[in-house]
Amino acid sequence: MTALKESITLFFVRVAAVIDNFNFPYDLLDILFVALLIYGLLRLIRQTRGAQLLKGLFWLLLAWGAVNLLKMNASTYILRQGFDNIVILLVVIFQGEIRGALERVGRSPVTNFRIFSQADRLAQEREDTVAAVRQVCEAFRQFSTERVGALVVFERVTKLGEIVKTGTVIEAKVSKDLMGNIFFQNTPLHDGAIIIRKGVLKAAACILPLSQSQEIDPALGTRHRAALGMSEQSDAMVAVVSEETGVISLANRGVLRRTLTPEELEAALLEGLLSQEPAKKKFSLRGLFKPNRKEG
Repeated sequence: MTALKESITLFFVRVAAVIDNFNFPYDLLDILFVALLIYGLLRLIRQTRGAQLLKGLFWLLLAWGAVNLLKMNASTYILRQGFDNIVILLVVIFQGEIRGALERVGRSPVTNFRIFSQADRLAQEREDTVAAVRQVCEAFRQFSTERVGALVVFERVTKLGEIVKTGTVIEAKVSKDLMGNIFFQNTPLHDGAIIIRKGVLKAAACILPLSQSQEIDPALGTRHRAALGMSEQSDAMVAVVSEETGVISLANRGVLRRTLTPEELEAALLEGLLSQEPAKKKFSLRGLFKPNRKEG
């Protein structure tokens, strides 16, 4: 009984000493940092194989305590060797989780410092946009010859997140070969539009709103109506290849320019996408559609 009282007294004496030496602002920050570190570690390994590995380490720790208590010298020596090198052991076991955590920290908005200037970022986006436009125009040249229908939306200021959700997210570099695979007849993604955002092919098989204008010539098919509808409801530029005739068209601000060559399409897209000033003129659809044949 006396020993128990002494132990309790010693515990409170030590607690009082800690409180006396407590440097409130800095020690509190220290405690908060350690708590956040532990919380972050638990979130990191939750629902991953790291959680099971951590449980295994916990049971090894209990085993180490048990063999120490029972004075099992051989087992104690083996476990001690492992725990003496616990840091190296953890790095080896959790190397995948640690790498993933560091990547997420690097992508976090809190730590994502601007390494490159705004001018550098814009220059890179312009370069990606130019490359994407050229690849699209090269693909359209082939599509026009082979009568392959295609619908390509170039996002500008108005974000098209809701349209992207209607399709399949791809997030790939724009290339002629990739577009050929997407729009090849009867492939899973050929029926719909692709969305290009800042030179990146964001999604395919997206559903676009159809234009409800009564001024559109009835001979125009669904693909052209979708291009016009998208251009009426946003500032996006939409390029179309007719499956029926191979005619290349471009919808912008509710206006459909038809019978374009790949070179003319490229010039129009670059002028619209690289321009820093949004168009303010309101266009009319009257008198713009005079097709000779029905187009898809």
